[in-house]
Amino acid sequence: MRVALAGLGVVGQSFLELINLNRSELLSRYGLGIRIVVAADRSGAVYKPSGIRPEELLEAKRKTGLRQLPGGTYMDNVVDALGEAEADVLVDATPTNIVDGEPSYSLIRQAVLNRMDVVTVSKGALALYMPALKESASHRGVHLRFSGTVGGGMPVLAFARECSRADRVEAIEGILNGTTNYILTRMEEDGFDFHQALKEAQRLGYAEADPTLDVKGLDTACKITILANEVLGMRATVHDVKVEGVEGVSVKEVNSARSAGKVVRLVAVAGGGKLEVGPRTLDARDPLAVKLAMNAVRFKTTFSGSHVISGKGAGGVETATAIIRDLVSIKMLRTEAGERA
Repeated sequence: MRVALAGLGVVGQSFLELINLNRSELLSRYGLGIRIVVAADRSGAVYKPSGIRPEELLEAKRKTGLRQLPGGTYMDNVVDALGEAEADVLVDATPTNIVDGEPSYSLIRQAVLNRMDVVTVSKGALALYMPALKESASHRGVHLRFSGTVGGGMPVLAFARECSRADRVEAIEGILNGTTNYILTRMEEDGFDFHQALKEAQRLGYAEADPTLDVKGLDTACKITILANEVLGMRATVHDVKVEGVEGVSVKEVNSARSAGKVVRLVAVAGGGKLEVGPRTLDARDPLAVKLAMNAVRFKTTFSGSHVISGKGAGGVETATAIIRDLVSIKMLRTEAGERA
């Protein structure tokens, strides 16, 4: 499988490390051989049809830069590189941008135009243009996979598909952002106010230097938009989500909830006429009342009741496993159809 990798940050590098570590197992178990033929970061892209070894690419990224990779053709424009490359799949690990979805949106469109399958973990383009991107991929006969956009390494979307077998998912509730969950847990257990808890989250690496997307609920809004489209069949964008963040949650509210056997969490809801994100009080015994940086999602179905999946929802290695899971899925689908490996 010839892969074009866009994005060489934490997730992109974790992906390279995983395929380097698990190369033999992926080949023996799934017949999946991954050859990186395009690699791109903010500086540009390098195209090497014979393939770039993961360790060679990691070395170049960390020390010398992509321009120094031997035997490759360097291009300033990543989209142009995709247009020229003979690749089977685009792996999009670029940063999330919810203003216009770039560069992910243009990369996905170019890949689909070239009839390349797409695996993305970037939420912005999907949150803004998911219905259109899915229609375009279907029209061109390519697969668009994005399991790493919700829940990191947790197989949330696969779990939802299982819940839907011989049943119907009617509503979704979720704790979808580890940063805000960490902040609220520290406020609950240690008496921190919001700003103290945020500083602690930043110090430990749970929150970015600019935590806006997390604390204002926008990251969670992107994720519930993706779930609403994929699981409930809604044609929604992030602009359709009613959003409230956690900046206004006070220690008094948290303590009041705790004294009543409850917790305050940032909860996303889709279904039943709702598409919203905001602080909500949950019973402390509720399966959604996970602590620290954990995530949890509940699917409410018509016949079999509620089903909950929980786990660590973020992290470079965890999200990289979702990329590989999607690549394996595409490989199996293509093999079954008798198409390219």
